[in-house]
Amino acid sequence: MKSSNIGGQAVLEGIMMRNGGKYSVAVRKTDGEIAVDVQEYHSVIPWKTPLKIPFVRGIFNFVDSLVLGMKTLMFSASFFEDEEEETLTGAEAEKQEKREKLFMNLTVVLAIVIAVVLFMVLPYFLSSFVEKYTSSRAAMTIFEGVIRVAIFLLYVFLISRTNDIKRTFMYHGAEHKCINCIEHGLELNVENVRKSSKQHKRCGTSFLFFVMIVSIIFCFFITAESQVARVLIRIALLPVIAGVSYEIIRLAGNSDNVVINALSQPGMWVQNMTTKEPDDSMIEVGIRAVEEVFDWRTWQKENL
Repeated sequence: MKSSNIGGQAVLEGIMMRNGGKYSVAVRKTDGEIAVDVQEYHSVIPWKTPLKIPFVRGIFNFVDSLVLGMKTLMFSASFFEDEEEETLTGAEAEKQEKREKLFMNLTVVLAIVIAVVLFMVLPYFLSSFVEKYTSSRAAMTIFEGVIRVAIFLLYVFLISRTNDIKRTFMYHGAEHKCINCIEHGLELNVENVRKSSKQHKRCGTSFLFFVMIVSIIFCFFITAESQVARVLIRIALLPVIAGVSYEIIRLAGNSDNVVINALSQPGMWVQNMTTKEPDDSMIEVGIRAVEEVFDWRTWQKENL
């Protein structure tokens, strides 16, 4: 299997697919029609060089994914908001667009802060309760990592219980199935997508799992005496951890090596929680999103 390098994410009642400099969002509206938006992709940074440097590109790609994910999520949500009674004028529409952009940026920043506190700072403080029972730094670091993974799994489990997230996870499964269908050389249609796997090695869930494993290694070798310094080190290391994890997930997506597959397996298991089997209408949305930005027939002829 060869990587097509197309990627995406599930949004509200739809799927976003990104290929190189373009992305598309396909959303199933309440009347059953599929609305599609195709846009040029612009990175949050104006320079292309950092996006090509190994271990550095992962940091910016992670931020890009958050920004683009929030933007496409807001687009999909717009189809299900209450209709406004009056049409906005040009000036009002411009003000509203600025407010939405500000809200999106603040939401991304808030999401990063919450993630840092929940998955980096909190596990450290919880692990400190066992410090009186052991003086082993290795044991403390591993215990902290176990707590971090447990919090992540508990978080995913809890949000998966809500109906909206369940449907989003079904669209997540449809996204993976469409990509797997293409990369395994099958024609992109509902029947072939349906029988394709809902797990994929380049998934964001696997990336987050690798972030947690890599963080254990870094926190073991890089530490300090004071508790404040340890917390600051964990926060400062996050970009480095994200960069290393990105390279691992990138390698995994382009390799069928036995060792790489074994390392990818835990993340694939976690995907059983974040992906669900989609119905045919969701698969149709995924196919539409793919075909708007990716000539899969030509790619299969040239690569498979």
